[in-house]
Amino acid sequence: MSGPGPADGGVLASLTAVASLLAPDQPTVAEQVRHAYEDPEGYVRTWASRLEDRGIYEPFPGLTWIALVDALHERKLLAELDWKEGADEIRWRLGGLASRPSIDPWVLFDDAEMELTTHDFLQACGRHYREVGTALVILDIESDCYPVACLSPRRVDELISLAKSAGFAVWPLGV
Repeated sequence: MSGPGPADGGVLASLTAVASLLAPDQPTVAEQVRHAYEDPEGYVRTWASRLEDRGIYEPFPGLTWIALVDALHERKLLAELDWKEGADEIRWRLGGLASRPSIDPWVLFDDAEMELTTHDFLQACGRHYREVGTALVILDIESDCYPVACLSPRRVDELISLAKSAGFAVWPLGV
């Protein structure tokens, strides 16, 4: 697989804008995405042990998106949740995000919500996080997990648009 051509500059610009939006004070996130985009073979060599955990051994079209998810996760800006994760584990992982809201949304949850399926509980999380001024989004990696990140609700549409222009999907929770 060879590197991108000059016509692909818009994709790279969108990817680095997504990285900057989700990690505004972490330029190394955008650098890792750029590395995966410009030198996919080198990226796979550099991050072989991390990618091996995902069953990735060679470049593929979604490598830059995986690079973004992994870089965000490494900096506690994204929680990767299993499709059958329980409410307490989700709460613990979202509470560990560096980008979590300063106001605790967990006081808004009722007991019945804690018994919801993972997907429905994440939707409830999205609603309650919005109530305290933070949006939750899923960065779709076409897997059986939910990579969830926080950002300002007023930036969600921009994030969705940037991801789409790069060929990837972001889904807001709780809307």
